[in-house]
Amino acid sequence: QVRLVESGGGLVPPGGSLRLSCVVSVIDFSLHRMGWYRQAPGQQRDLVGTISRSGTIRYNDSVKGRFTISRDNAKSSVYLQMNSLTPEDTAVYYCQALCQNYLCRLGHEYWGQGTQVNVSA
Repeated sequence: QVRLVESGGGLVPPGGSLRLSCVVSVIDFSLHRMGWYRQAPGQQRDLVGTISRSGTIRYNDSVKGRFTISRDNAKSSVYLQMNSLTPEDTAVYYCQALCQNYLCRLGHEYWGQGTQVNVSA
C-alpha cells in the first residue's frame, strides 16, 4: 500500500521558520501531483500548496511569498519550507499524493497522518 510519512513539525515563535518533509513509499512517485494541506481545530482542511508532475506550483493566497513547496523525485519526497510564520499558521499539516496516471491508479488520493505545527511566543 502507498504510505506517506510527514515530519518536521513543532513549536516555533512568530516570525520563525520550519521545513516539513513527506516521504512516499512508492516507486512511481513521479506520476503523482503532490500537495500540502492544513487543518486547524474546528476548521475544514484547506489547501496550502500543490506541485504537479511538470513542476507547476499553486499556493493558497494566505501563504504566498512565505511558503515554498518543492519535490525530489529521486527521494520520493515533497517539502514545505515555511518562513515568516504567524499564529494563524498553527494547524496540523497533511501531505497528499494524487495519482495523475493510469499506472498508479489514476485520480486516487493518498494522505499522511499529519504533523503538528504550533506558532506561539
